[in-house]
Amino acid sequence: AGCEKEPSSYMWIYIFLGNMLRGIGETPITPLGISYLDDFAKEEDVPVYVACLHTIAMLGPMFGFLLGSLCAKLYVDIGFVDLGSITITPQDSRWVGAWWLGFLIGGLISFLAAIPFCFLPKSLKKPEEANNDKTSYVIMPCIFQSQLIYPFLSDFYTSLKKVLSNRMYFTFLCCSLLQFSSFIGFLTYKPKYMEQQYGQSTSKSNFLIGLTSLPPVGLGIFLGGLIMKKYKMSIIGATKFAFTMSFLAYIITLLHFFVGCENHEVAGMTVSYE
Repeated sequence: AGCEKEPSSYMWIYIFLGNMLRGIGETPITPLGISYLDDFAKEEDVPVYVACLHTIAMLGPMFGFLLGSLCAKLYVDIGFVDLGSITITPQDSRWVGAWWLGFLIGGLISFLAAIPFCFLPKSLKKPEEANNDKTSYVIMPCIFQSQLIYPFLSDFYTSLKKVLSNRMYFTFLCCSLLQFSSFIGFLTYKPKYMEQQYGQSTSKSNFLIGLTSLPPVGLGIFLGGLIMKKYKMSIIGATKFAFTMSFLAYIITLLHFFVGCENHEVAGMTVSYE
């Protein structure tokens, strides 16, 4: 009982607030970026540009895993303690890597990457809309006035209802939820599985996942965009293409049920202490 004590650190609050701010900053990139590309790019080039956007978004986690692998090799209190006095190694289960270092490096890179956005023009004109300046200037005051007259929540509810009543979009949304839910579970538990089942360190597990799991996903997204551009697929064609690829991926994923290792024997859980 003398060894038990309540945790007194409130550092988790800073991590919580930091992740919340990061989410607020990251969220507009995908919906607004895709809308920006769709509005100001040629119709046949949009699939490639969107594929490039998602491919880069997949390369980010890959480099994040590699950075996490590097940071996991460094002791958590690096810079504050004499590393020569540390008697354990990264292979030791008591080892804690410098997990916080990745946040500092990632935050600095994100800040530098955000600077070019400040130099983007406020608006662009499509070639066919170059002669419609009067219309655009007339519409803007009307929109501004409507936002003053009607409450924001009422407009939001109307827009949300209109979007969710679109059967194609709602179906796509459900499919995306299922796919990302399985993908997040895969990335969350695979490192721990590799550590426990194959006796790998946290650093090596992150390195292997970042190097083997994410690049094929990014490559697949990019190739999908190229195929859609080459064959100039319509909405129906793109839907059939997505269904075929998803079905093949599902069939291949079923093979995971036939691949695995026996569980380790754990005293007190799978076997008795005797």
